[in-house]
Amino acid sequence: MNAVDSQWMALALRLAERGLYTTSPNPRVGCVLVHDGKVVGEGWHERAGEPHAEVHALREAGKSAKGATAYVTLEPCSHFGRTPPCADALIAAGVARAVVAMQDPNPLVAGQGVARLRAAGIAVECGLMETAARELNTGFVSRMTRGTPWVRSKIAASLDGRTALANGASKWITGEAARRDAQHWRARSCAVLTGIGTVLADDPQLNVREIATGRQPLRVVVDSGLRISPAAKILQSGQVLVYTASSDAAKLHALKAGGAEVVTLAGADGKVDLPAVLRDLGQRGINEVLVEAGRELNGALLKAGLVDELVLYLAPQLLGDAARGLADLGELTQLQQRVALQWNEVRQVGNDLRIVAKLAKEK
Repeated sequence: MNAVDSQWMALALRLAERGLYTTSPNPRVGCVLVHDGKVVGEGWHERAGEPHAEVHALREAGKSAKGATAYVTLEPCSHFGRTPPCADALIAAGVARAVVAMQDPNPLVAGQGVARLRAAGIAVECGLMETAARELNTGFVSRMTRGTPWVRSKIAASLDGRTALANGASKWITGEAARRDAQHWRARSCAVLTGIGTVLADDPQLNVREIATGRQPLRVVVDSGLRISPAAKILQSGQVLVYTASSDAAKLHALKAGGAEVVTLAGADGKVDLPAVLRDLGQRGINEVLVEAGRELNGALLKAGLVDELVLYLAPQLLGDAARGLADLGELTQLQQRVALQWNEVRQVGNDLRIVAKLAKEK
């Protein structure tokens, strides 16, 4: 593999990004077909049930696919799902070489697509720009390898880490540009998760706005005692899932009658079993979860080791010690108890800073 290969794979990755908001529960995949140094076909996977990236590229290339090199961001599938195997389509088209960014973590594929191409005499090279391909499909990889979604917590705070005044006032700590930017994280997520405290305090809808997408994320509420009102705004737009620890038949009936799905997952402490919630979401095909919650749920998820990534919008202001913090971690008595982070990206959005950081395991 060389610099020219990197150029075409970068194009395939840009194509894959076009499906950022639409492919769930499938991965985001791009494909470029190159013959004699020229692009003869390109495509990306747009939504589940529709043709994969390779099929779109092959259709565009036609007979020019014979002898071409295929640059694919994810190993071509080798099984019949909603669509036929893409590996077979590449073989039938006479592709001479394939450059693959990463192996498919789906156990139904897991190297079999590459093996099928090689068995047909196609030269296959893997691993080019693998890190970028994995980042694009971090939720899909998580669900396939761990059985749970990638959990990303979005928090808007002051520079001293405060998300609201002591009286609960929080609109608006960050500016309009940061709030618009946050819509991107909602749009790419399969589900938005919040707690009953946020629902009672803010009555949010948690839907995608200002971004053109034909898919709204599933809205998920963690409500151990079923304190949510049937009139809550979040329940008015469909696609709402409430996890509870309550067995109150009247409340359960009222919510279900209003169109919400209610699942009882009680932990030993009488609260919702959060690890069980993520396992259930994984079984529902949820790849990425965006947490938009208060300090209590954020703290519970962090303490349980269930958060993978933080997206922090920090405003250039100080709210003081009496204001509410971004996560209730309880009292830490040793530094080893701290939540360690690894910076991924820091950039200015409007007047605010956006910090993307992954949870790191300290050695």
